[in-house]
Amino acid sequence: MTYQLIDSGNEQKLEQFGEYQLIRPCPQALWKPQNPTLWKKADATFERGKGWKGLPKSWTLNYQGLTFKIVPTDFGHVGLFPEHAMHWEWMKKALASSSNVLNLFAYSGAATLFLAKEGHTVCHLDAAKGMIDWAKENAELNNLENAPVRWIVDDAIKFLKREVKRERRYDAVILDPPSFGRGAQGQVFKIERDLLPLLELCKAVLSPNPAFILLTCHTPGLTPQVLRNLAHQAFPKASLEVGEMVLPSEGYPLPSGAFAKIA
Repeated sequence: MTYQLIDSGNEQKLEQFGEYQLIRPCPQALWKPQNPTLWKKADATFERGKGWKGLPKSWTLNYQGLTFKIVPTDFGHVGLFPEHAMHWEWMKKALASSSNVLNLFAYSGAATLFLAKEGHTVCHLDAAKGMIDWAKENAELNNLENAPVRWIVDDAIKFLKREVKRERRYDAVILDPPSFGRGAQGQVFKIERDLLPLLELCKAVLSPNPAFILLTCHTPGLTPQVLRNLAHQAFPKASLEVGEMVLPSEGYPLPSGAFAKIA
């Protein structure tokens, strides 16, 4: 079994992750569920402060041709953000063969593995060693442990500054920055303060004829128009496409963050 958004409403979402159906908080789902009876079949509900009950520590699922390890975390995450997959085919078409891609805040590696499977070289960076280890496990699940991926545990801004000095360049950059985070040495990242300087650093590590920068964001208040304004300041001559990431469903489609495609 794979991933499916089954229904949403009452500030929650009902999702299928492989063989398990999960209920998780979803503040933007202010409507009523379309199929209330389906929620009774859920295997587990995440409650803030209480965590999960009745689930194994981990399991796997197949999604978009890849296999992922799913781990219910104390934050309600499970290791996969399915809304990001809406960009994968676009990336595939935009990239030339054997491109060099930088994936920042790369989490458990879904986009990295998609690109590696397509034959691209990827620099996969996350500030948490545990996330890098998780991404490596996912690589092994897909027989991609020997793919050309550099696994980097580091603070994104510090890493980019060093890459600029090293004159290392990338054909594309993907970034999904958190609202707030800490780097490998305790550096504090605040998206409201740091996103524009981060985009300017990404610009500095692009090759002469880059394919794109893909910015995704789940921070409330950072709407597509906010991302458009920031992207235009950093890349005044670029082509911009912005919008909402939306998960399809048999109930209402669910908005799941914003994106900006800079090309």
